[in-house]
Amino acid sequence: MRKRTLLVLAAIAAIAAIAAGPGAQAHSPKASEWTTVASGLDNPRGIALGADGDLWITEAGRGGDGPCFAGPEGGDVCFGNSGAFTLVHDGVQERVVTGLPNTADKDTGNAAVGASDIIVSGRHVFGLIGGGGNPTDRASVAPAADLAGWLVKIDPWNGEVRPIADLIQYEADNNPDQGEIDSDAFGLIKRHHGFVVADAAGNDVLGVSFHHKRISTLAVFPDVMVDAPPFLMMPPGSQIPMQAVPTSVAVRPHDKSIYVGQLTGFPFPPGAASVWRIKRDGTKEVFASGFTNITDIAWGPNGSLYVVEIAANGLLSDDQTGAIVRVSPDGSEQTVVASEGLTNPTAIAIAEDGTVYVTNHGSSAGIGEVLNIGKV
Repeated sequence: MRKRTLLVLAAIAAIAAIAAGPGAQAHSPKASEWTTVASGLDNPRGIALGADGDLWITEAGRGGDGPCFAGPEGGDVCFGNSGAFTLVHDGVQERVVTGLPNTADKDTGNAAVGASDIIVSGRHVFGLIGGGGNPTDRASVAPAADLAGWLVKIDPWNGEVRPIADLIQYEADNNPDQGEIDSDAFGLIKRHHGFVVADAAGNDVLGVSFHHKRISTLAVFPDVMVDAPPFLMMPPGSQIPMQAVPTSVAVRPHDKSIYVGQLTGFPFPPGAASVWRIKRDGTKEVFASGFTNITDIAWGPNGSLYVVEIAANGLLSDDQTGAIVRVSPDGSEQTVVASEGLTNPTAIAIAEDGTVYVTNHGSSAGIGEVLNIGKV
């Protein structure tokens, strides 16, 4: 299965909340108390808050007029330039950058693959445009797809986009996981004098220096063997390889360590996803485990880590409910703080006062939104 299609599957399933202790949501605002701060979005993905309270939103888009081709999960997907970076300033929502490359379901515009994340650093804004697969795939739709697979700098005043690093070309030249040449840069964070990128299709985490624009491999996540699902009709006890699919990165404020959340690949077994810590020497260890289909992580001002599950019962379930899980500072305790009212959440941002913002309907065109769910 091509790894860059991970969000196509997200459109067909997500979950009910994972088990939590008694009273786990007692101190969290109820869905009826949440407020909508942005709506009408096309497949919203990464979000970020500026120091001035501005909210930046990544819209993967809704595809376009093509070319179209057979999607890996059935039906056709079509290429388009409908992706965008959107700003909410003083309550006014505006697409500051438009025309970004993407593919999405031909009939619905759902499950788009394209622009995937955004960060704000002081007065500067940087974005990540995923998808693209490999240089040949990208070239087949040139020049309309030229920005696919790039880390870019965004001018918030005029919407100009300046390419910084070509992540697809790095995958083709280096292939860190030694698998299929395939890239879908999905998660982005700033660290020191550069950036950290989670490549969901490349199964690796990359570093990008800002001034020299050099890309390096920080960590590789190999396949692991898992039990084959019954519908594959394999002999009892059979196992198949499952890819890691890292989707999100966060830097812990007090130690500057890199933390990585993983979606996991097919067959998306519930409870198989982990949050990893990458140490300074490049080795990695599990910080917390037992999650299902992680799409984003973020550290809160209270020292806890917040984990977004797009499908807490697994992407092959029929339930469309997602969840936000709060993890204690030492990684030992997990509490579901939001689930009912969330459908395919994909990203989270936390203000300095602890207010949590999350995307909703993150794999749908036209009905995506960003919610303020209060302090959890």
